[in-house]
Amino acid sequence: MRLLARTLRYRVGASIPDFPDGPVIFALWHNRLCLSMKVFESIRRREPQARLAALASASKDGAFLSSILQNFGVQPVRGSSSRRGPQALLELTSWAQKGYHLAVTPDGPRGPCYKVHDGIIALAQITGMPIIPYSCDLRWKIRVKSWDRFQIPIPFSPCAMTFGTPIRVPRQATDTDRTQIGEQLREVLLAGTRGE
Repeated sequence: MRLLARTLRYRVGASIPDFPDGPVIFALWHNRLCLSMKVFESIRRREPQARLAALASASKDGAFLSSILQNFGVQPVRGSSSRRGPQALLELTSWAQKGYHLAVTPDGPRGPCYKVHDGIIALAQITGMPIIPYSCDLRWKIRVKSWDRFQIPIPFSPCAMTFGTPIRVPRQATDTDRTQIGEQLREVLLAGTRGE
């Protein structure tokens, strides 16, 4: 993954912006996980003490992802909307209190693709942490025949990395507010996907 990421041609100006003080929640589509560690390593170069906890499903696929996360120095948290959801939310909140950034794929672990589930909105509401939308647009890629059409970069592909402005969920947000914020997050993430 590291070697592949080094071959890509990142678009000029697609740099990592200044984030709000304190930990944040990174949101990215499930099919763009392949380059997520490239982003975290870039953040760690700027902020050597940065630590990250990432949500991985409680399935066998999640176990495979967890081993990759650990290899990159990321703390995996196992759970999803269908299995261990409340426990995972509690664990993520605990890591946030320790100063960790968090990472969540809002359409994972089983889709539908590009649909924002409630978990990330609830996490932001409970922790008070801002959500930072992140996307990467690969011009040349392989799409796996899976529910999320997982993307694998082809070496030397142009890659545009984009970050949205922080999205906050007020503690007193209503169900209607959370739905609207979820739609806002979806629109921002979709803006970085060439309308796929």
